[in-house]
Amino acid sequence: MTSKKPLVITAGEPAGIGPDLLVLQAARHGLPGCVVAADADMLRQRAALLGVMLEILPPSRSAAAGTGQLAVEHIPLATVVQPGRLDPVNAPSVLESLTHAIRGCEEGRYAGLVTAPVHKGVINDAGIPFTGHTEFLAELTGTPLVVMMLVGGGLRVALATTHLPVKEVAAALTPELLEQVLRILQHDLVHHFGVPAPRILVAGLNPHAGESGHLGREEIEVIEPVLRRLRAEGMQLTGPLPADTLFTPHYLKDADAVLAMYHDQGLPVLKYASFGGGVNVTLGLPIIRTSVDHGTALELAGTGQVNLGSLQAALELAQQLVAARHG
Repeated sequence: MTSKKPLVITAGEPAGIGPDLLVLQAARHGLPGCVVAADADMLRQRAALLGVMLEILPPSRSAAAGTGQLAVEHIPLATVVQPGRLDPVNAPSVLESLTHAIRGCEEGRYAGLVTAPVHKGVINDAGIPFTGHTEFLAELTGTPLVVMMLVGGGLRVALATTHLPVKEVAAALTPELLEQVLRILQHDLVHHFGVPAPRILVAGLNPHAGESGHLGREEIEVIEPVLRRLRAEGMQLTGPLPADTLFTPHYLKDADAVLAMYHDQGLPVLKYASFGGGVNVTLGLPIIRTSVDHGTALELAGTGQVNLGSLQAALELAQQLVAARHG
């Protein structure tokens, strides 16, 4: 990395595979230049369960961490973790580690943030309203609007709305929101991903992009006016396109990114193309944040049967974004 400051990594839900990923990555490949914000005892216990040797180092030694070593900022859990068994008692500690990592990035102690998956349900079961990493990051950094984008399989897919019930998507998709999302996507593609003149495909909301209003009028009344206005400013926007034909080589070959209108419109395609090697990126933040593209996989926790590909891709992309920021 160009920046000499370390990346910070959160372990996510301690009963899930986040700790496994970090322990195994350290044991097999090392995590130099990274600090893990998590319970050090929990990481030792997971390493013992997985049968790997792990030495815990203080954060000050992160640059020198070699294979089998992990620099850890100790954020204690409330109770001992049983892999695969959720416990709401530990939920506040999970959010404390995330808060520590975010504040550390804001204060310049860390160059960027990489997150392992959390379990939204158990956090809510603890009585803490929580809809996801993306929304939590926006709230803590005071960012009015952030954009979720997944990268992998040769695709970049951003979302106009994120963790909403499908029945609420149409009402949430206002001209103001769509314009702001497109501006954030355009800005970050140019300034962080090095795409000087992004070509963005925009999906319609309804089947067949509304079929000229017969299957819905959101394309006519919301999406098309915004695209016309932004095209007049010079943005290269194609759409609204039917989502079932947008993700074909004919369109994708000339595109730098896709904007889907809701979570399950865009992400199934990307995850099919890249699952196990995709990266979740939060655009519009004052800090760099990437994440794995999968969930907690409770049934695999403690088994060692995990794929490190998405974590490695998230680390690599975070390093690239840090280098671009400091370049």
